[in-house]
This record gives sequence, C-alpha cells and structure tokens, in this order.
Amino acid sequence: MSCRGIRFLYVHVLTILLIAPQAMAMDSAALAPAAADAVALTPSPQAIAEYRRQLREYQEARAAFEAQAGAYWGSVVEKRRGRNAKRREGLPIGLDDYVLTQPPVYVGPKRPVNPEPSPAEPEPGRRERKYIPVVADFLRAASEYFQFVPQRPTSEMEFKRAYARVASAAGLTAEQAVRVYSFETGGNGNHDMQSGLSASRPGSRAISTAIGYNQLLTTNSVELLAEQGDGILHELTERAAALSGAARKAIDHKIAVLKRMVALARSVPDEWAQHEKLGNTPQGWALHALVLDIDIGPLLQTHKLLTSVLFARAKGYNRGLSAAELEMMNLTGDSTGLDMVTMPQVLREQVPTSNFFQRSGYERNPVAIRHNTVAKLLAVTDSRMDSNSHLPGAKELAAAFWVAAVPTSRGPASARTIEAGAYSEPNMNLPSPSR
Repeated sequence: MSCRGIRFLYVHVLTILLIAPQAMAMDSAALAPAAADAVALTPSPQAIAEYRRQLREYQEARAAFEAQAGAYWGSVVEKRRGRNAKRREGLPIGLDDYVLTQPPVYVGPKRPVNPEPSPAEPEPGRRERKYIPVVADFLRAASEYFQFVPQRPTSEMEFKRAYARVASAAGLTAEQAVRVYSFETGGNGNHDMQSGLSASRPGSRAISTAIGYNQLLTTNSVELLAEQGDGILHELTERAAALSGAARKAIDHKIAVLKRMVALARSVPDEWAQHEKLGNTPQGWALHALVLDIDIGPLLQTHKLLTSVLFARAKGYNRGLSAAELEMMNLTGDSTGLDMVTMPQVLREQVPTSNFFQRSGYERNPVAIRHNTVAKLLAVTDSRMDSNSHLPGAKELAAAFWVAAVPTSRGPASARTIEAGAYSEPNMNLPSPSR
C-alpha cells in the first residue's frame, strides 16, 4: 500500500474514533427522556392498590343502583300491563295504575381510570358505534334491489304542496300538520331531512333513520307499506289513469316497484319487532327510499299521522286531537300516546313521563327527563310548536295548506294568487286543547 493510502486510512480511522464517543453520548441523551417516560408511565403499587379500592366502591355503588333501577323499571312494565288489561275489560284507569315516583338517578362515584390498561381491555362506557344508514344508502339500496330511483321534487315547495293536498284530503288539519312539522323538524326541515344531520353543523352524524316532515323511521316505512300499501297503490293507480306518454310509463314503473315493495313488507309478521328487523336490512333501506318520492313520500308522511288519528277514534276518542297530543302518539306509539291523551288533567300533572317509555328510550330523551310529568311534556311540546311555527319552513307549509283548501272554496284563480304571495298569513299559534 502506498504511503498516501496508509495516511488516508489512518485519518479515516482516527475520525471514526473521535466521533464515536460523541455519537454514543447523543444517543444516550436522546434515549434518556424516553426511558424516563417509560418509567414514569409504570404505575406504582400504591396507585394500583388505590385504583382497585376505588373500582370496588364504584362496582358496589353501581350494582346497588342497578338493583334499584331494575325494580323501578320492572314496576313500570307491570303497571303498563295492568292498564292494558283494564282497557281490554273496559275498566277505568286511575292514579294507582301508574308508577308515581321518578326514576332513580345514579349519584355514586364515577368509574376510576385504570392506571395500567391492557390493550385488550375495552374503554369503560364506550360501545361500538352502530352504523346508521343515511339517504345515500337508501337510494343505493333502492337502485340495487328494485332498480328504482325516487322522483325527487323540483323544489321543497313542490313537496310541501303535494303533502298539503294529500293531508288535507285525508282530513288532517293545517294546525295538526304544521305544528307537528314544526316540532319534528325545528320549523325549517326539508322532505329529506334526517335526524341528527344538519348542513349548518359540519361533521354532524345521523342519530336515527328518521326522515322528513314527520320523521319516519325505516320501521315506520315498512309498517306503513305492509298496512297501508293497498290504499297507496290505489291512489297511484287513479293518478296513472289521467296520464299518458312518458309520464304514464314512469308512474306505471313506480306502481310495479311499489307492488314488489309492499310484498316484501308483508313477507314478515305484522309486528313492530319484525318490521324493525326488516327495516335494519339493506332491503328495508330500499323501502325507506320511498319517503323521498314526490308521489309516494307525501302519502307515507300523511299516513304516519292519519293512522294515529284513526286509532284514537277506533278506541272511542272522538274529540279532535291537538297537535301536541298527536305528537305524543307520533313520538311514543299510538297505544302509549293515547294513554297520555286520554288522561284527565289532574292525572297529567302527577304521572311521570317514565310510565310511557322503555328504560333505554327514556334515558336517551333529555326532554322527557327534564319535563318529567305528562302535563310538563305536553306543555313544552306546545311551547316549541308555538315558537317553531313562525319559522320560514313552517310558514311555507301553512301557505301550502291554504292553497290546497282554496280551489274548492274560492276557485283556481284564488289559488294562483295565494301561491304568488298575496295572502293573509294563517295564524298557526292557536291555543290547543291540551292547555
């Protein structure tokens, strides 16, 4: 090897020897905080012992509460069964037929945080979020399973006019329809509005499958098709008779699809639990897409309220339902809602709202919890209807009901005048019988 090569090798080795200790020192300096953090994250025996002590306290308090709550909600179920039995026998319902105390509230210690959580240990109180389908899923399912695309309105006002025509013809009043719309949608909802979703709240999530003016769930759509399908088919068939050409071809296709959907809805027993099970499948989602259709959607929204009105009449309640009373039936179901509607005012002021809910539904309903008697719940419902009825969407729907009523009383010219905006605004802030 030449002298020049030996000199280069010497310099290279010397450089490595000089740098190596500095590099090792730097690595040690970098690793020191990480090692310190690892040590700091390791809980002490005292911390672990304290956690286990707090956990035992929490578990004991929680178990005691669950025993108390289980007994309470069990008594709610038993009282409800007793009332149903009395009604079947035509016996009067009294104050003793309800649970008169409020549900127990957990006031014990919170679950402590585990200082040494295992990777496999689930986070306390956290449940896997169940996916809730949205409008895009309903449309996709309708296309996939039925080769159907709902005919959407050209404007929201077109849908409101269609709904007002159908609802008026069925016997629903403008006060009932507009005030229920105001409560369910906040006074500005569209025909495709889904519960929990809002364009003004980016990142908002759907909290249920409820859609439209009266917030129909997938289960509602399945049930209405199973029970009211023949009437809806009859209505569309009558409309088809007046059409020709492309319009006739389109509605004939819609009728054919609707027949298949009605058959699917009737393929399960006519029970809420079975309708709910079907509604939670993609095929059930496809049926729910009908609420978006300009021809079928208004019929479904109307029947959702109309079935409650007819149920009340069939049970002998012939006085007109106020909007708040109708909403109670819309919210809790016909039988449970009618229980509240037929209750004398003196009982309404004493009976807790918990009597009309399942435990899980009650605990997710802050309105029913805060306004915890029947009288208070009806009052807050009326109050929200009052305020929301003055919002633009509610006013448009009220105007649509006036338009629907005008042709038979004042003629087509007056209807065009009202649609053009030259009308006196209807007073939707009417006192309701529940007050």
